[in-house]
Amino acid sequence: MAPLHDHPGERAADEPIRLLAIRDTPLSLDEVFQAVGDDAAGGTALFVGTVRNHDGGADVDALGYSGHPTAEAELRRVAEKVVADFPVRALAAVHRVGDLVVGDLAVVVAVSCPHRAEAFAACRRLIDDLKHEVPIWKHQRFSDGTEEWVGSC
Repeated sequence: MAPLHDHPGERAADEPIRLLAIRDTPLSLDEVFQAVGDDAAGGTALFVGTVRNHDGGADVDALGYSGHPTAEAELRRVAEKVVADFPVRALAAVHRVGDLVVGDLAVVVAVSCPHRAEAFAACRRLIDDLKHEVPIWKHQRFSDGTEEWVGSC
């Protein structure tokens, strides 16, 4: 999914959802952070999910993410719910699909609100709902040769 506006500096003042994407290319912290910049926001919270080297006591060598064709629409639905429930000035969320290695960025979300407590709460809701409701699955490959599919994120 492409950015919501043709020109990065051009944003509709009343459009808090600034960037939503599911990509097979590396993610950028700077892009997400810049997308949620807003002069009326006193707090910005950013969450970064990375591929870790272990899960459940087993060493992880690599993993892949795959998304259902409805994943982008579900991501928008989750974002719209967060915007409806919190005083969000700006919101951005990007998730990676495809093959990743340890240390790669898997997901980056950010929310700007008038105050820090609201920003933290909205960002937490955004990542938690994305993880539980957006149909993206993780396929982990362990160093002992076993594999595992895990529900979203």
